[in-house]
Amino acid sequence: MSDFVNDFWNMYVIVIVLASILACAVLLIVQGKATFTPGKTMGHVWDETLEEYNNPMPKWWSWLFVITVVFSLGYLVLFPGLGKFPGMLKWSAVGQYEQEVQKMDATVKPLFDKYLAMDIPAVANDKLAMEMGKRLFLTYCMQCHGADGRGAKGFPNLTDGDWLYGGTPEKIKETIAGGRQGAMPSHEALGAETIKDLANYVRSLSAQSNVDVARVERGKEAFLNGDCIACHTPEATGNQDVGAPNLTDKIWLYGSSEATVVETITKGRQNKMPAWHEFLGDGKIHLLTAYVYSLSQGGSK
Repeated sequence: MSDFVNDFWNMYVIVIVLASILACAVLLIVQGKATFTPGKTMGHVWDETLEEYNNPMPKWWSWLFVITVVFSLGYLVLFPGLGKFPGMLKWSAVGQYEQEVQKMDATVKPLFDKYLAMDIPAVANDKLAMEMGKRLFLTYCMQCHGADGRGAKGFPNLTDGDWLYGGTPEKIKETIAGGRQGAMPSHEALGAETIKDLANYVRSLSAQSNVDVARVERGKEAFLNGDCIACHTPEATGNQDVGAPNLTDKIWLYGSSEATVVETITKGRQNKMPAWHEFLGDGKIHLLTAYVYSLSQGGSK
C-alpha cells in the first residue's frame, strides 16, 4: 500500500529529491568553470585579521560532492527514495523486518515447539521456560500489570487467587490470546441516594469499616431487586463467565473507599485487555500462560 494519499505528494517528493541532487551537480559545474586568483583577497576582513581569499575549493572537497551525486543516483536506482518507486532491489523496511522475524523464528521455533508439547503446569515447573516467560512478561505485560505482576489501579493483580475470568491454565491462555473487554455499565439513573446505599451495602460485604447500617439495609434491597444480581449473582460472589468481580472478598480493582465505589456505580467502568495471539503466536502465548499461572501458584520457578 502506498504511503501517499494522492500522486501530487509522490511527484512532490520526486521533484525535491532530484532537484537537490541536480543543485549539487550544478555547484560542481559552476565551481569547475569559475576563475580564481590564488593569493588575492575578496576584500572581506573580520576582526582585522581574518581575510577571505579567492581560492578554489580543495580537490578532496570537490570529489566529495562528486561521490555524493554518484552515490545518490545509484542509491535511488536500487532502493526506495523516489516517491512510490520501490527501487530495483524491491527493499522495504517491512520486508527487512519480516526476514529478521523469520530468521529468529527458525532459531527459536524448536524450543517453543518443545514447550508447546508440554501442558501448562509442566512448563511452569521448568526453570528455563520460566526465565523465557519472565522476559516475555517484562516486555509485553509489565506496562499494565507491573514487573512483579501485582497490577495497579484498574489492572488486576496476577499473583493472588482472585480471577475475573478464571485462573485455570485454559482460561489464562484464552485471556492472553483473545483479550478481554470488561464493562461495568453506568447506573447514574438510580439517583445519588440509592447509589450511596448500594455503595455501603457492597462495602459491607467485604467487612469494610465506616459503613452506614441504615444505608446497608436499603442498599441490600436495591442490590437484590435491581440489575446488580444479573452479573454479580444474588450472593455477590461474581460471575467469571462475564468477568463480574466477587464483591465479598477484600480485593478491589479500583479501590474500596465509599467515594470510589460510588464513582464505579455511577459512571461505570470500561477496561480492556488486548488480544496477543496474532502478535505473539502460539509458542510465546504458551510460555506467557505458564508464567502467569506460576505467579498465582506461589511465584515463578
